[in-house]
Amino acid sequence: MGAAIALREDFTALDLRRLAKAGKDAAQGRRLLALAEIYDGCRRSDAARIGAVGLQVIRDWVLRFNAYGPAGLIDRKAPGNPPKLNDSQRQALAAIVESGPIPAIHGVVRWRLSDLRQWIWQEFAISMDERSIGRALKAMSFVRITARPRHHAQNEWVLEDFKKTSPPRWRRSAKPSRPIPQ
Repeated sequence: MGAAIALREDFTALDLRRLAKAGKDAAQGRRLLALAEIYDGCRRSDAARIGAVGLQVIRDWVLRFNAYGPAGLIDRKAPGNPPKLNDSQRQALAAIVESGPIPAIHGVVRWRLSDLRQWIWQEFAISMDERSIGRALKAMSFVRITARPRHHAQNEWVLEDFKKTSPPRWRRSAKPSRPIPQ
């Protein structure tokens, strides 16, 4: 068995208990209380019992506390998978979405996620799910907009003749049923 790793000396058990009481993160407070027991001279197995963890986890907490102080005991966000598209590829995707498809070249009149998925595969040889492409576009401030349907034989110059000119019914002034007292 190796020797126990010493805790940093710029804190006391009382300091850790105060930080645990004042903190908003329950997990950090539990870890601080477990380390306070070690400062009080108790065995590390007692600290593991207080923290409801094993001895290896207590060792990890001691290392994080020694390196980063009390802030090192706050749970960090998991890094997750790296994005499949790098910055230049995302810029190329944004440019092609902005410019829109060319029907003769791309074979579509508007971009769908499945079309962009195929374009990404042809351009970069990267296989992506349509939902991932949608999230990437949303992160680049693109929103899904559906064009209003328009008949192919619609004439824009004749539309003005067919627009409604009277106000809607709810805006018309109705005749009061009873006279208004004066």
